[in-house]
Formats: sequence, C-alpha cells, structure tokens
Amino acid sequence: MKIFPAVLMVLTMASLSSAQIKNPPEVIFINGDIYVSSPNVPNYVARPQDFNPAWLAKRVQAIAVLRGKIVAIGANAEVQKLKAESTQVIDLHGRFVMPGFNDAHAHLASGGFEKLDIDLVGSKSLDEMKQRIAARAKTAAPGEWLVGRGWDHTLWANQTLPTRSDLDAVTGDHPAIFSRVDGHISVANSAALKAANITAQTPDPAGGKIDHDDQGEPTGILRETAVEDLSRKIPKPSAAQHKRAAELALQDAARWGLTSAQDNSAWEDFLAYEELEKEGKLTLRISEWLPFDATLEQLNHMRNHHPADDSMLRTGMLKGFMDGSLGSRTAAMLAPYTDDPKNSGIPRYQQDALNQKTAERVKDDFQIGFHAIGDRGARMALEAFEFSRPQTAKIDIRYRIEHDQVVAPEDFKKYKELGVIASMQPNHLLTDMNWAESHIGPERARHSYPWKEFWDAGIPLAFGTDYPVEPITPFRGLYCAVTRKNEAGTKAYHPEQKLNIDQAIFAYTLGAAYAEFQENVKGWLLPGMLADFVVLDRDITKVAPPQILKTRVLRTVVGGQTVYATADVASPARPAPRRIKK
Repeated sequence: MKIFPAVLMVLTMASLSSAQIKNPPEVIFINGDIYVSSPNVPNYVARPQDFNPAWLAKRVQAIAVLRGKIVAIGANAEVQKLKAESTQVIDLHGRFVMPGFNDAHAHLASGGFEKLDIDLVGSKSLDEMKQRIAARAKTAAPGEWLVGRGWDHTLWANQTLPTRSDLDAVTGDHPAIFSRVDGHISVANSAALKAANITAQTPDPAGGKIDHDDQGEPTGILRETAVEDLSRKIPKPSAAQHKRAAELALQDAARWGLTSAQDNSAWEDFLAYEELEKEGKLTLRISEWLPFDATLEQLNHMRNHHPADDSMLRTGMLKGFMDGSLGSRTAAMLAPYTDDPKNSGIPRYQQDALNQKTAERVKDDFQIGFHAIGDRGARMALEAFEFSRPQTAKIDIRYRIEHDQVVAPEDFKKYKELGVIASMQPNHLLTDMNWAESHIGPERARHSYPWKEFWDAGIPLAFGTDYPVEPITPFRGLYCAVTRKNEAGTKAYHPEQKLNIDQAIFAYTLGAAYAEFQENVKGWLLPGMLADFVVLDRDITKVAPPQILKTRVLRTVVGGQTVYATADVASPARPAPRRIKK
C-alpha cells in the first residue's frame, strides 16, 4: 500500500488561523459549491493520513492555494482568515467545483495534428469524405502527401470501405493515406501504394493484413501493421509542427476541464511538451507513455531523459498492442465474429514472445499497459502479466489493460487476482452500440463495455476518452457511463452495466490518478494535494443525465493557476503552473 505524505492541514471544519501555515496563500477561491471527491472511493485506494470520511459526503465553500498545492479547505470565513495583502481572491459565485478531469487514455498529438491535417471526422458519406480531400488537394504543393484521419464507414448508408480508386478520383498525383477513426485501418491511394511498393505480390506482415480485390490487386485498405511500411514514406513533421499540434491539443484539453492526461504520442511530441514547459506554456499535466516494443536501452534512455518528480511532465507506462478494434473487426476474439464467421481478428503477438518481452520490462521496473479490445486480446495480456509477475519484488505493479471492451466472464477473476486496472473509455459505446452486438452476438455483448461488472468485482477502473478517436470532452463519457444510452436517449445497450454518477466521476478523476500512481497527489481536493480543479455551469451530480451533455466548463485550474476561463468569469492572466516535485 502506498503511504501518503502528511497533509498540510488537519482535515476538520475547525477554525483555521494564519499560524497554521508558515506563508499566506497566494490565491483563495471563495463561494464555491466544492465537491471534494467522489463519496464512492473503493478500498483499493489508500486514504491520506488523518483522513476524515465525512469530507467525501460534504461540500465546502473555499480553497486556499500556496505553491500550486491546496493548503486549506472549508467555509469562506474560516479560509479567508489566511488571507494576506498579497493574496488574490477569486469569487466562484456559487458554481459547482470538482477535481480536474484526468484523461487516462489520450493521443494528444494526434488530436492536434487532426486540426492541421485533413479532418474526416463526421463525414456522413464517401462523397463527403472525397469532397473534404479534394478541397485540400487543390491547395497542396506539387507532390505533397495528403494525410488525415477520422472516416468511419459504419456511419455511411452502405457501410462499404473506401478504396484506392475512390481516392485516386480526387487526389491527382498526390500520394495520400487516411486512417479510420479508430486508427486500426487506413486507406491509401495508388500513388501511396506505389511509393511503399505494395503490390498484388506483397505478403501480409505479421499482425497485419493487406486487402485485395477480386483480381488480386490491393484495394488500398491496410489493416494494423500493414500500414507501417507506407507510413515510413510520409515526410516527418517538423519540430515546429509538433509544437503547434501540441498547443492545439492543450487548448482543447483546457477548454473541456482536463488538468491531467495520460498520453500516447511520439517521442518528438514529448520533446515539444518539454519545450512548452520551458516556455511556461504547458497547461496540462502529462504522463507520456513509451512504446512497449522499443529496446530496453531505448526505454531507459527515454525514462532518464526527464525528471521523474516533475509534476507537470514525465514518462509513464509502456504501451503495447494485443489487437485492433471492433469497428474494423481486427480485435482478437476467442471465437469468430458473429457477422463474419471466418474472422476472429488479428492478434499482434505470439504468446511466448509476448510473455518474455513483458517479463523483461517488468523486471526493469516499467509499468505495462496493453491495448486489448477483444476477449482473446485481453486474455493474452492477462497471461503475459501472470507470467511476468515473479520477475519483480514489487507488490504494487498496477498492470493495465486499455479498452477492455469484450471480456470473457471467467477472466474477471484473473483481473482481480493480478490487480489489473481496467482503463476504459465509456464514450466509445455511443458509437459502438449501433453495431457492437451484431459483431459479437448477444452472449458476448452481455460482458462488453462491462464497467459495472469491473466495479462490483473491486477491479480498479480508470476512464478516458481515447481522444481524438472520440472528442476530448469527458461529459459524453460521464453521460454514457450513467445511462448506457445514445446521445438522443433513444437506444440503450445492456443498461445493467451502468454506473452511478459518483462512481463515474471517481473513474475520471481519482481512479485515473490511481492508474498512474498519482492518487497521493491529485484526484481529490484535500489539503496537501495539487490544486487542480474545474468550475462547471451546473452540478453534474444532481442534474438529469441528458443535461450532463450540455455542461459548460467555466474555469480550469491547474496548480492554482487559471489556464482556461470563459469570458464572463475570466480573471487576470496568470502564468502557467510551475513544476512541483512530489
């Protein structure tokens, strides 16, 4: 069990005095309706020293902040006794305040680059997709690659995959490749296939597949690892482009109340975050995942590159892929897809090789997280975790499985036994419920997107968005977590797996912090914790679920500094949060 540092103030509603704090607060936020933390904190999360359970059932009015951390909470009058002449006081006007959202699974750079590349998200037909591509092709320099992402053929009337011929009609001489919304299949035009020397004779790579037409020619659809050779032909973005993409993603995150994110982007993007931090422009706490398949020498070099005690930016777990996605039918299944009986998905590893590689990295004290969407993918991850566990003397390893969308009923016990964290994205169900049961059948569907099943079993639960696969707003995920309904409220998907709002908030805040070994510093608004919180236009714990979708973020605060505010509540500009050691 992790031991918490002593909190700076005793958790009591007793009177506070300036003698209790050596230095006066830099800022005090008053007149808030402050939700300290979810009252549904599971037992696997250790409580801070001097913890008073009553704090989870009560609301407070004020928060005092010094050097980026909370030093006092309580009633307005009591907390304001700590105010000095230099203390800034910010009136929250009775608004609902809660711990900042921690997105446990995001691809920040991809979200930023989506705004720089061709955005195909929401294309309602192949024709609309082609129109968006054609518009960019008209302004592209000769020979420039056309790249983008976000198309989803399941939204189209005929649900037919696009082909290279479709792209050739609008791309001219430009090589072009566009990834599906989930990132697990892509479509390339003839020029791009030629650049990568992908022909009718090109064999499928391990963990991937090249689709062919009736004449044996490539259709342009590349699944999983089949896209890798082609991707290497695309000119790499400049450092300035990486930095601009990062800035755009940070703006999105702040606007939607994110104060932390666990990110899967490229190393070049981490260097861009470093640059922004040096310039005082990093407005989001980022834990950057490293590639599981990199060598141990590379991984240790990246881990040692940046201070591990930097509260704003650090490296985190290793991310590996067991399989693909349900939407592209590349998720690895124990039995074939119900509507595609010759297909059981594409596993990305042989089990023995996976076990050995996992054990090597666990022995070197890396946290491991595996993307696994199908039940076979999840089982592969569980077997690798079980194999590697004897390689470490650590008790608290915190293995993770990302997505966990279909789980075999008998495997929940293994999650619990190994302490595996289920890192999930409830917003995926808003899209997937339209076709998920047809892909996997009613029996497997009962144990799909199984948030409540995990919660009831005491299995650690962390929520994220998978941005930009889904929008970065956490409110869509909260809504779906408590309803299991589409956004129109007209269709439900196995509502027995829904959570209550406090459980869902926990998974998006303290549960996500637990997933990155940070529950001792953030995720609840208690003295001694980082002053990361969000001010909303409504109390999401009390409104009807459809109202959650309409929630506006009024203010996002990181380390006591306002990094986003709507015009009607904006305060004078403040510097970006400083680095704070744990």
